[in-house]
Amino acid sequence: MAFGWMAQQLVPLGKALATSDHASVVSINLFVALICGCIVIGHLLEERRWMNESITALVIGVCTGVLILLTTKGKSSHIFIFSEDLFFIYLLPPIIFNAGFQVKKKQFFRNFMTIMLFGAVGTLISFFIIFFGAIALLRNMDIGSLDIGDFLAIGAIFSATDSVCTLQVLNQDETPFLYSLVFGEGVVNDATSVVLFNAIQNFDHAHVDAIIILKIVADFGYLFLSSTLLGAFGGLLSAYIIKKLYIGRHSTNREVALMILMAYLSYMLTALLNLSGILAVFFCGIVMSHYTWHNVTECSRVTTKHAFATLSFIAETFLFLYVGMDVLDIEKWKFVSNSPGKSLSVSSILLGLVLVGRAAFVFPLSFLSNLTKNSPHERIIFKQQVTIWWAGLMRGAVSIALAYNQFTRSGHTELRGNAIMITSTITIVLFSTVVFGLVTKPLVSFLLPHSAKHLSSMSSEPSSPQSLLSSLLEHGRGSEVDGGGEILTRPSSLRMLLSKPTHTVHYYWRKLDDAFMRPVFGGRGFVPFSPGSPTEQSLQGRI
Repeated sequence: MAFGWMAQQLVPLGKALATSDHASVVSINLFVALICGCIVIGHLLEERRWMNESITALVIGVCTGVLILLTTKGKSSHIFIFSEDLFFIYLLPPIIFNAGFQVKKKQFFRNFMTIMLFGAVGTLISFFIIFFGAIALLRNMDIGSLDIGDFLAIGAIFSATDSVCTLQVLNQDETPFLYSLVFGEGVVNDATSVVLFNAIQNFDHAHVDAIIILKIVADFGYLFLSSTLLGAFGGLLSAYIIKKLYIGRHSTNREVALMILMAYLSYMLTALLNLSGILAVFFCGIVMSHYTWHNVTECSRVTTKHAFATLSFIAETFLFLYVGMDVLDIEKWKFVSNSPGKSLSVSSILLGLVLVGRAAFVFPLSFLSNLTKNSPHERIIFKQQVTIWWAGLMRGAVSIALAYNQFTRSGHTELRGNAIMITSTITIVLFSTVVFGLVTKPLVSFLLPHSAKHLSSMSSEPSSPQSLLSSLLEHGRGSEVDGGGEILTRPSSLRMLLSKPTHTVHYYWRKLDDAFMRPVFGGRGFVPFSPGSPTEQSLQGRI
């Protein structure tokens, strides 16, 4: 009898699981088909690139949401509920890691202090402006019961820039200086915003004083240093293991797998230790590109470069599709359907605060940064400051993830004020990504036309060995190449930087790198040598 009763109970449970599994399979099939569609449409738009791939995916996601809304007769507009775990654990790591792996390290570290100034101090300035502005302008608008903790969270949510979209709208080869500043600032900014948001959740909002604020700043300093060291340690450990064991002589798959897993492990360890995974995986990517990548076989170098870029591309496309579908979340919009004007007013006020908050730190901090620059070529001119201000106005999935964390429970809410904040966040993300993203490239071409001309002249030059070597040296990839003086004709080449280095952090780091780091961990010029290895074969082929 007992077995019969259990069997009767398990039958409906099995049907429910089968229904759930079927829905998941349908969702996965739809998303994979949409990603394929985004790739095809992106290819068709390649010749006339007036809209970047992130905006294309976002628009396709919105259109798909509309079709689902019509198919379900207004019951739902998406097939996945936005999950911050999915975003932070699976989608964000490959994107940030690949950005660190591909970043031009010379440009990044040359502007490191300016990046930190914008990313940390600038985010704090933007946070306080949005926080106080939201209290002053939204508290009397009758949008629901929002307490001081909610307004603090609003400051952190809308201080987070979209570093993912920055990868799409700025070109690292066309504007390397602006790219390193805006994207580097975006990575530090996202980490700072997440740290601020988590700190807000952990202290008593009824007793906010100077000591609490100083504690938040101290916590950020600790998290930044610890996360950076953890990411660097993961990269160095992978470099040391591959250099000593030379895994590639038996299997290139193992060394590629080890690089991917070590990078992801450094990210997940931050969740275990309550640190910043964004910073850890970014600096892990930088360290791996400087050491580990040079220790693997040439076959693995090609594989890792394309594998990391492909994973990042798929994650970016999935992410913008995901956000686009979530724009028409019917559950949230029902709460604001009776007062659409009020929702639009809240969105406009918050967008205005984002504009003011960013301007309040970009221009003053650029002025302070210029005071420390001896050479006029290293200073940030006013047109570049306008571009930096504009390119950092886009808000993306980090803002949505934090908003869902603050104003929903498992993706749902029954409070009118919380629903208004969710719809306002979605509106600002959609508007800023599409409008600001579309205008950024024309704005760069208008304000800095010499950059576009430089890129076109580079692409039109014949790809001779001499021009190729000069290009590599110019972009910091050939610092160890010994050659004749005729090859390097540009006065700003890397050879001149090495012959007359300035006594900066970069200079002292190079001395430590040459004397200790590369002999121990490998890297360019210290590639492991093994008889019969691809490295040996390639060297013999060049002799």
